[in-house]
Amino acid sequence: MRRTHPPYLGELELAVLDHLWARGAGDVKDVHRAIGKRRGITANTVQSALKRLHEKGFLEREKVSHAYVYSAACTREEFHRRLIGEVVELVMEGEPDAMVSAFVDLAEQAGQEHLERLEKMVEARLRDRSRGDT
Repeated sequence: MRRTHPPYLGELELAVLDHLWARGAGDVKDVHRAIGKRRGITANTVQSALKRLHEKGFLEREKVSHAYVYSAACTREEFHRRLIGEVVELVMEGEPDAMVSAFVDLAEQAGQEHLERLEKMVEARLRDRSRGDT
């Protein structure tokens, strides 16, 4: 996938991605039926969003008969990692101490259980690295 810079995605683009993550694949008519109609937008607007997401590298597409069928080019988790990584690089200029501090602060704000989960994730990663599982 190509690299993007803020603003990453609009509200409609995120809704389209959410739909395709949940459904797996769809053409313009499918996505419009699921998302566009209740938003009061045309199929052309949905088609433009699908095209933009494809151009940004978030969607893959395959020509089936006379229409493109779109699917997500990454998982939701990969998308979140990419987004967070780019924000860290852009805002914190890749500064490791600031990044670690920010994640610890966010985990703490989310609650004690999240802070403990972060601690367990770090411990597991350190164990994996010491075994050479990276």
